Amino acid sequence: MKIGKNNIAIGFLTMGAFMAYGFLLIYLRDFAPGKEEWVASYSSGKHFETRLAHVHGNLFAFLNILIGYLLLHFQSNLTNAKTISWLALIGLLMPIGILAEVYLGASPIFVLIGAIAMTASVLWLGVAFYKMKSINV
Repeated sequence: MKIGKNNIAIGFLTMGAFMAYGFLLIYLRDFAPGKEEWVASYSSGKHFETRLAHVHGNLFAFLNILIGYLLLHFQSNLTNAKTISWLALIGLLMPIGILAEVYLGASPIFVLIGAIAMTASVLWLGVAFYKMKSINV
């Protein structure tokens, strides 16, 4: 199995979804009935949370693409590549969790789990590259 392939595929799919979500945010800001109220809440409440999800969704999707690419090409030289891959994928719970909070009233636990998982995957991959003895590309 090629470790990292799922990160790339899911990363692109997630990025596409959060980019499309950006169109909803544009609609709410510029065209929806009551847009003035939406704009007035720019830095608080649901408006702020949805923007936070949009930005972090795209960032975490991009990180999955990058992490997946690096794992795909360097997995034979890195330790714990599968764990790093899974942690990066679990990290997507952070932006999805924000939307679940806003629209479904879900617990913020998913945001916390996702944030910790993504941070751990990035740090772990950094340490793995630092400790890498040689590169066989």
